Amino acid sequence: MAKIIKLNHIAVAVTDIAEALEFWENALGIKLDHVEDVPSQKAKVAFLPIGESEIELVQPTSQDTGTARFLETRGPGMHHLCFEVDDIDGMLADLKTKGIRLINEEPLELDGRKLAFIHPKCANGVLIELYEITNKKIPTDS
Repeated sequence: MAKIIKLNHIAVAVTDIAEALEFWENALGIKLDHVEDVPSQKAKVAFLPIGESEIELVQPTSQDTGTARFLETRGPGMHHLCFEVDDIDGMLADLKTKGIRLINEEPLELDGRKLAFIHPKCANGVLIELYEITNKKIPTDS
């Protein structure tokens, strides 16, 4: 049976990453690791690691995205929780048999990972991302 491994990240929708970093870095002391442009999601994402998890500040780069619509209707704030799972296909199959409404019936595949979203109406208003890392990086000795 598929299972959740850990909380991978908490995504926060923001209108301006630089402005948002003022709080996360300066007030809370959480250091920025890097910022990535994610064209497939039409977003720019800042990664702020905390232990084995991270905060992701997500700024849409186009107005035709779910994050842009979220910002327009709700303003900046927590967008979703992401749980890392050991078998996303098995997890989606389990959820379907339980009648859970999914946004993605099949996982999306992006650079070494698979992901899918559970509809927030099934999770007390919380958008949940399921995430499986498919290409584990193997450390090499230099």
